[in-house]
Amino acid sequence: MVKFLVVRFSSIGDIVLTTPVIRHLKKQVEDAEIHYLTKKAYAPLLKANPYIDHIHSFDGNIRSCIEKLKEEKIDYIIDLHHNARSARIKFGLKRMDFTVHKLNWLKWLYVSFKIDRLPDKHIVDRYLETIDAFISERDAQGLDHFIPEEEELKPNTLPKEYQKGFIGLSIGAQHSTKMLPVELLIQLCSYLNHPVIILGGPGDQATGEAIVAALPDKYILNACGHYSIHQSASLVRMSEVLITHDTGLMHIGAAFKKKIISVWGNTVPRFGMFPYRSDSGSVQFEVKELSCRPCSKIGHKNCPKKHFRCMMDQDLKGMAEVAHKLFSGN
Repeated sequence: MVKFLVVRFSSIGDIVLTTPVIRHLKKQVEDAEIHYLTKKAYAPLLKANPYIDHIHSFDGNIRSCIEKLKEEKIDYIIDLHHNARSARIKFGLKRMDFTVHKLNWLKWLYVSFKIDRLPDKHIVDRYLETIDAFISERDAQGLDHFIPEEEELKPNTLPKEYQKGFIGLSIGAQHSTKMLPVELLIQLCSYLNHPVIILGGPGDQATGEAIVAALPDKYILNACGHYSIHQSASLVRMSEVLITHDTGLMHIGAAFKKKIISVWGNTVPRFGMFPYRSDSGSVQFEVKELSCRPCSKIGHKNCPKKHFRCMMDQDLKGMAEVAHKLFSGN
């Protein structure tokens, strides 16, 4: 038996992006046993993944974590986080490791001086490069997301207006500069001619309610904060089209091969985090001509330039037109 420890502490999207590594190791390495180390909050995301044998929840105590992992007698560490914490894990276990190159220097160069030296390569492909020594080929299956049976929603549990199809609108993101402001979300929804289900976490609930209240004559259902991440993923899978910021549900949508309209603010698809092998009709919306963009590799609480043109100048009518075409299959 060959025991692999895959390390990725956060976030939802980043963990989904690591799933091809898990699948390739499990399917191509004879007698592979896959262990996955992540933060306790994200462990449930992986509980239904059939390619993982053991999930280890990190609670912040490095020493305790290392001692527990030593008991597993890990053979190889696949470090897909590459930070100080994962370095301490590797040092403590003293096993051969294979670590992703995060390209932080090249991203800094792009953010700070707008000099783009980034490779034309998705982060998933860079993750897969870390295990080239163990696999003979790469499949074309894309990302994985597995929903536990008990958290799978059925179409007949939705109001009847949404049972024949709806547009999923994921309104959240980890940073404010990656999100359309509420007034633009309202404007976007006013252009949409199909039922809409708003997706997000508890922190997005008030924004969802504001959208619903502003458009009382539209079929808009606010699901923010009412469902678990797996139930929200189930709604993503049921959607005809997904409109989303650069966030975790975007990558879950890619795992389900959805038609995705991704909306990019201060971050850029060039960082290699765009929807991986989603439906071929997927479209990216970004304001390309801005000299200040990208202004961060992750995001800010507020626009550093105060104008927030990367979101304020988005083509909302164009998004709606694309959504209608994708919805009808034209």
